[in-house]
Amino acid sequence: MYFQQISPQLEQLPLFESGHLYAGASSQQKVQRQLADWVRAGKVIQLRRGLYTLASEYNTKHPHSYVIANHIVKGSYISLHTALSYYDLIPEYVAVVTSVTTGRPGTWQNPYGHFSYQHIQNKLFFGFDYRQMTQTQWAYVATPEKALLDLIYLTPEADGEAYIRALRLQNLDQINVERLSAYVERANKPKLKRALTHIRQVIEEELTEYKPL
Repeated sequence: MYFQQISPQLEQLPLFESGHLYAGASSQQKVQRQLADWVRAGKVIQLRRGLYTLASEYNTKHPHSYVIANHIVKGSYISLHTALSYYDLIPEYVAVVTSVTTGRPGTWQNPYGHFSYQHIQNKLFFGFDYRQMTQTQWAYVATPEKALLDLIYLTPEADGEAYIRALRLQNLDQINVERLSAYVERANKPKLKRALTHIRQVIEEELTEYKPL
């Protein structure tokens, strides 16, 4: 298997798994050895075991970091500070791409960045959309309301007024209060119920302060 033969088939894919190359191969072991050689040669970048992308000079579809995050851990969605920054709900730049999953927590580092995963219960795995990142790439991202609730739920002592104000939330017209309340009711967690009062107060203050004349 020669790189010049296979790269035209892969350059349109932002990501690919080793299984893409198994068809027609004499053995999976040979494919794995070839991939390892390409990684060492700098032609292919390994994102995790079995997940790859072509190096930028060979790739016409550079993978979006959120798409990478969704694929590193299947059954995950972008949330917490990362999603809040995506919606411009917090002023800080967030370097780590953080997701939640019902699987094991963990972290991954590769040339495309630092990826972190936090565990949530099955009953809390809701409140995300399939959003367009580029013309051809899509990723699962928490809604604004769920990103905020995930952060509060997973952060110790985050249900108090002081923590919520310390987030310096902005552009709160993006928060649908009815949906936020429905999420809290569905989650049925005392911590989120306590936080809801403070969140609603902050939202009301901002919307009142910036109400058009």
